[in-house]
Amino acid sequence: MTRIVVLGGGYAGMTAAITLAARTKRRDDVTITLVNATARFTERLRLHQTAAGEQLADLRIPELLEGTRIEFVQGWVTGIDAHTVRVDDEHTIGYDKLVYALGSVADTATVPGADDHAYTLNTAQDAELLAGRLTNANTVAVCGSGLTGVEVAAEIAERHPDLHVVLLGRQEPGAQMGPKAKAYLQESLARLGVEVRSGVEIVKIRPDAVELTGETVEADLVLWTSGVRVSPLAAKAGLEVDGHGRIVTDPQLRSISNPNVYAVGDSAAVQQAYGLMHGTCQSGMPTGVHAGTSIVRELNGKQPKRFRFGYLHIPVSLGRADAVIQFVRPDETPKRLSLTGRRAVWYKETVSSAPWPSFQRLKKMPAAGLFAWRRGGRYTR
Repeated sequence: MTRIVVLGGGYAGMTAAITLAARTKRRDDVTITLVNATARFTERLRLHQTAAGEQLADLRIPELLEGTRIEFVQGWVTGIDAHTVRVDDEHTIGYDKLVYALGSVADTATVPGADDHAYTLNTAQDAELLAGRLTNANTVAVCGSGLTGVEVAAEIAERHPDLHVVLLGRQEPGAQMGPKAKAYLQESLARLGVEVRSGVEIVKIRPDAVELTGETVEADLVLWTSGVRVSPLAAKAGLEVDGHGRIVTDPQLRSISNPNVYAVGDSAAVQQAYGLMHGTCQSGMPTGVHAGTSIVRELNGKQPKRFRFGYLHIPVSLGRADAVIQFVRPDETPKRLSLTGRRAVWYKETVSSAPWPSFQRLKKMPAAGLFAWRRGGRYTR
């Protein structure tokens, strides 16, 4: 009997578990266990909507797993060794193959006061907590001008037009996009009344303000979206990690320290020809598919294949009625093609923001339906 354990029920972990279940459904020599801290599936791609006060579907992992042979264990992973996983410091689960998909959270340790005074979008509960405070606020400061910061600033500004929303960051919003898409994004933020302060250095978060180099921005609420960090469990387990704590993998997504451990999603430092992949749903779900498929290949006495991935797009919501899509080359440099307005809204909702139906399809089509193949065998989303 081969015991396969998947740690983490986010996009990458769920994809890996469902792929494994679909491709081993006729085998009686395999068990699959999925461990996650909560029974709720967190749609991290939609947390900016939750933060603005929108009520989203309460998606439950056990419901999705119905009809599979996956055992769901709810609990916090508190330790890992070469053959077992410890959950809630109370019981252990043995494994022969492990898929490490514990994801990442906002890195509030980089600036003093952020951990104590800033809200985050780590979980649906965190986003709901922020949403509950918006009605009594006048100014909201969003720290981080990357895609998450842009989406939540636009969402809050649209849903709460009387609020003053300030977006703070080192780079200008849409910096990774082409000129046309970037200009559209910035014009949309201006139309929504978002005050953008780029090229600034955040040095401290106070309960009522954000301190920048040489000035202070007063705010009733502060949301931190700048940077992420991963769990220290991998390093404590003796697995080789990079400077950010991510598991260093071989070309097949196996830990270079332990070939029985696959790392996927934000938890993995995956090298491609263009450099290290960065954590997104767009890249995380293909790693889950690849890890699941590779373990099945090993069960069948074959060698896993090399993982190759190319980016396809940068999709950004700008409220509920607007969006911008920047199409990119595999290394994420922008192409000339982009979509804006309602066409972009339709595209994002269809392609990027609905993993739940994709999971359902994946249960029936483990090797197709969700992901396409580019020339040369490169995954895309």
